[in-house]
Amino acid sequence: MKKKMLAGAALLSAMALAFTGCAGNTSPGASGEPGDGGDVIKVGFAQTGSESGWRSANTESMKEAFSKENGFDLVFNAADNKQEAQIAAVRSFINQGVDAIVIAPITVDGWDDVLKEAQDAQIPVILEDRTVSASEDLYASWVGLDFEQEGRTAGEWVKENFDGKGANLVILEGTTGSSAALDRATGFGEAIKGTDINVLDSQTGDFTRDGGKKVMEGYLQKYGKDIDVLFAHNDDMGLGALDAIKAAGLTPGKDIQIVTIDAVKDGMTALANGEFNFIVECNPLLGEKAAELVKDVLAGKTVEKKTIVEDQSFTQEQAKEVLDSRPY
Repeated sequence: MKKKMLAGAALLSAMALAFTGCAGNTSPGASGEPGDGGDVIKVGFAQTGSESGWRSANTESMKEAFSKENGFDLVFNAADNKQEAQIAAVRSFINQGVDAIVIAPITVDGWDDVLKEAQDAQIPVILEDRTVSASEDLYASWVGLDFEQEGRTAGEWVKENFDGKGANLVILEGTTGSSAALDRATGFGEAIKGTDINVLDSQTGDFTRDGGKKVMEGYLQKYGKDIDVLFAHNDDMGLGALDAIKAAGLTPGKDIQIVTIDAVKDGMTALANGEFNFIVECNPLLGEKAAELVKDVLAGKTVEKKTIVEDQSFTQEQAKEVLDSRPY
């Protein structure tokens, strides 16, 4: 009888230990800070789309940073540059009860309602790459580039090389209403203000190679050999324009000089080959910093409201020197 009682006690003890063990593994924060090898952090990432080489590199950086190996469960959505689809994706993330949301906003406006919904659901939002016009208290932090300075740097090169020559300039703008397009236009305009550089035309190519080619074809039909210089808000539009310039029997980099922003592999190759003349970098590798911000916010740490990643710029000779070592 005594042996049976002891065996029963041992069984109850083992069951109690097993129950305690299971409870310990599933309780929130049982293993310390989120993502430290214990709790998995579920993150919804609303990307703009896949409109350019830069965007592809940015997406790859984000997927790598928010990997399972790093303690994340990533729910990814690319909105094909349609803001209504991107906002719908964010609402889906909220309904799924993710731990945090990361957004690369397609345009600056129209975010107030859905950001408030995320806030009401107590889901922190991190913005990456582009910014929004909504109140800063609706999101936890932003990490990205200084688009206005990028435009200013491009404009300063154009000013240095074309002021005093009465040069004719055409511009390929990025997605209408995006912070990248708005800020780059502002910075560039400030840099060439007061010069004799004549802006013949400025239209959107929507940050795509095809869009850049189509708009440039229109420019060439309208202005022909009067165009001296092209400023494209990104490499992909510049590469599309390059094709249009060649098709028109002109030599890119000579007959029409080309200044772009991004410094992705294809753009840097065109620069090293003398078909582009100057590129301002826009670093797409924002994933690691975005993931760090998510972990810090969820751990209750104080984070900077804005984190700006530094950019470089490249001449043709500099592009030749660094092309083989570029990570994107």
